[in-house]
Amino acid sequence: MVNNGVLQLVQYLLRRIVTIILALWLIVTLTFMIMHSVPGGPFASEKKLPDVIKRNLEDRYHLNDPLSKQYINYLNNLIHFDLGPSFRYEYRTVNDIIKTGFPVSAILGALAIAFALVVGLLAGIISALRQNRWQDYLAMVLATLSFSVPIFILSGLLMYFFAYKLQILPSAMWGTWQQAILPTLALAALPTAFIARLMRSSMLEVLQQDYIKTARAKGLSERVIVLRHGVRNAVLPVVTYLGFLVTDVLMGSFVVESIFAIPGLGMWYVNSILNRDYTVILGVTIFFSAFLMLMNFFVDLTYVVIDPRIKLVDRKDV
Repeated sequence: MVNNGVLQLVQYLLRRIVTIILALWLIVTLTFMIMHSVPGGPFASEKKLPDVIKRNLEDRYHLNDPLSKQYINYLNNLIHFDLGPSFRYEYRTVNDIIKTGFPVSAILGALAIAFALVVGLLAGIISALRQNRWQDYLAMVLATLSFSVPIFILSGLLMYFFAYKLQILPSAMWGTWQQAILPTLALAALPTAFIARLMRSSMLEVLQQDYIKTARAKGLSERVIVLRHGVRNAVLPVVTYLGFLVTDVLMGSFVVESIFAIPGLGMWYVNSILNRDYTVILGVTIFFSAFLMLMNFFVDLTYVVIDPRIKLVDRKDV
């Protein structure tokens, strides 16, 4: 029985790995075709280059090769984890850009996710326990405002009030803990609001379950009931959202990093789109896609840790 269970787990892991590889191949292919179908190129600029120089640049980066040959060469380099050189930043490779940009984005994203989880979970739990009281109304009003205000407007408002009017925080750049506060708040606002509302709804549902009533009838303290029986079961929908949370934070980082002049991978990605830097666009797209797929896979594993009743494999044949 144990061997059969291990075999099914291995089969599950292999299926997930194959699915991730196929999904990445599809993303690479679609992104590659879309980029090369858009008029213009990485060396099209406001100041027109002489034809000879432009042709030499295109020959250097093999942009004059047939599209099929470029595609095959890119896949071959990708297998060897070589994402190629940047077309716009001389002597910089895509691997180097990811190596220097991703740690900054990872720190900002981790701060935003930690803030969203801590504040969102606490707000949701308090709202559920104080339903229809001022604490509940205040938390839900703030959550609704966070949903309603776009991230670029919220970023501007934070900069205006805390950096310009009050002058207690720096408005931009990266390097000190003070410079991380405003972008973290801007990036965490939407997921914090979503987690608060999700946790509130889930907690209210769990508190109405029969096993909660049974625990109260046994004389267990309210703290034990809430923490051991309520929160543990109510948090499962939030765990489901973790994969989407990482996606929301990464997508939001593109805007936040550009507004606050943070040298993260999101800013590099936005600049590469504006500059038609094909290799950077492809490389960052592949990196982000692989990262998100791995995060979703770890979320599935987290399910089993939180609730042992949930299995990764189908146990009907065990």
